[in-house]
Amino acid sequence: MLPTGAKETQLRESNSQKVHPQPMEESMNQNPEAMETLISKIFTNISSLKSAYIQLQAAHTPYDPDKIHTADKLVISELKNLSELKHFYRENNPKPVCVSPQDSRLAAEIQEQQSLLKTYEVMVKKFQSEIQNKDSEIHQLQQQIEEASQKRAKLEKNLKLRGLSTKESEEENGFFPVDLTPDLFTSAVEAAAKAIHDFSKPLINMMKAAGWDLDAAANSIEPDVVYAKRAHKKYAFESYICQRMFSGFELESFSVKSDNITVTKESFFHQFLALREMDPLDMLGQNPDSIFGKFCRSKYLVVVHPKMEASFFGNLDQRNYVMGGGHPRTPFYQAFLKLTKAIWLLHRLAYSFEPNVKVFQVKGGSEFSDVYMESVVKNLILDDNDEKPKVGLMVMPGFWIGGSVIQSKVYLSGMKVAE
Repeated sequence: MLPTGAKETQLRESNSQKVHPQPMEESMNQNPEAMETLISKIFTNISSLKSAYIQLQAAHTPYDPDKIHTADKLVISELKNLSELKHFYRENNPKPVCVSPQDSRLAAEIQEQQSLLKTYEVMVKKFQSEIQNKDSEIHQLQQQIEEASQKRAKLEKNLKLRGLSTKESEEENGFFPVDLTPDLFTSAVEAAAKAIHDFSKPLINMMKAAGWDLDAAANSIEPDVVYAKRAHKKYAFESYICQRMFSGFELESFSVKSDNITVTKESFFHQFLALREMDPLDMLGQNPDSIFGKFCRSKYLVVVHPKMEASFFGNLDQRNYVMGGGHPRTPFYQAFLKLTKAIWLLHRLAYSFEPNVKVFQVKGGSEFSDVYMESVVKNLILDDNDEKPKVGLMVMPGFWIGGSVIQSKVYLSGMKVAE
C-alpha cells in the first residue's frame, strides 16, 4: 500500500502521458517476424544474384553466347526481385521521425545492399555491351563463312569440270581442292624423277654389300656409254629402273589387267587424289588386290630380278610372297613402294588431262636436242667441232602436255666435265 504522496505523484505522471491511436494494421517495425522474413528474402535474393553474376562471368571464358544470354536473364530476374522487395519495404514502412539503433543497423544493411545492387547493375550493363560487340563479331564471321562457302562452291564446280564430280566424294575420301594444271603435272614429273634417284641408292648399296661388280653391272645395262667419271655410272642404274618402271606408261591400263577399270578422266583424277596423301603400304593394307596393288607386284617382279634378290637376301621368300599376292613390310619393299607410288600417280595424272599427256623416250645414240632433252650433268665441256653430243642413257622420259614440252633427262656419252 503506497503512501498518499506517492499515489498523487503516480496519478500526475499517468495523467501527463499522451495516448496515440493505433492503426488497424500493425507496421512491420512492430512485427518482428515479418521483418525477419523480409530480411531473409533479401539475403537469399542477394545470394542468388551473386550466383547469377558468377555464371555470367564464367560464360565469358570461353565465350558462349547461349550461356551468356541465360545468365543475363537470371541476373535481371534477381535484380527485379530485389527491386520488388525494396518497394514492398518502403510501402509498409514509412520513414519514422525517430529510429532505434536496431532500425539504424537495418537501414545501413539495406543501403549496403543497394550499393552492391548498383554495382551489379553497372556490371550487367557492361556485359550487355560486350554481348552486343560479340554479336557484331559473330555477324562478321558469319559473313566471312558465307563468302568462303561461295568460293568453295566455285572450286567444287571447277573440280567437277576437271575430274572431281561431287562434294560427297570429296568429303568421303578426304580430298582437298586441287587444280588440274600443267604445273601440277610438272611437279609430279619431278617427284617421279626423285623417286627413281632415291630407290637407286639402296639398290646400289645392296649390290655392293652382295659383292656385285658395279662396273660390269653398269656396262651390262648400256655397254657403249663412255662415262666422264666412274661415279656417273650410277645413272646406268637409274636408267635401268626408269626403263622398267615406265614400260607400258603409254597405255591407258599401264599394262595392268583388271575387269573393273572405269576409263574416264574423272576416275583417273579420283585415283590420283585418293593415293596422293596416303602411305602406299596403308593403301595396300586396305585393298591389296587393287589395280595399284597389282601394279606394285608386276613392277617389283621386273625391276628386282630373281638373281638380284637371291644375292641380296639369300633366298626368294620376298619374291614368292609378292607373287602369292602379298605386300611384305620389309624396308626394301617399302622403299620400292615409294617409287611405284610416284610413277603410278604420274600415270593417273597424265590420263586426267584432255587430251592425254603423251610420253616420249630417247634411245641411246640419239643426237642431243636441247629442246627435248636436259643433261643430268650440268658442268659439261663442249668441243668446238660440229659434232653434236650423243645420248648415252635416258634417266627420265619426256612429256608433251598441251603445246608444251617437259624435257627428257639424259646422260651424254663421251663428254668431259669441268672440275
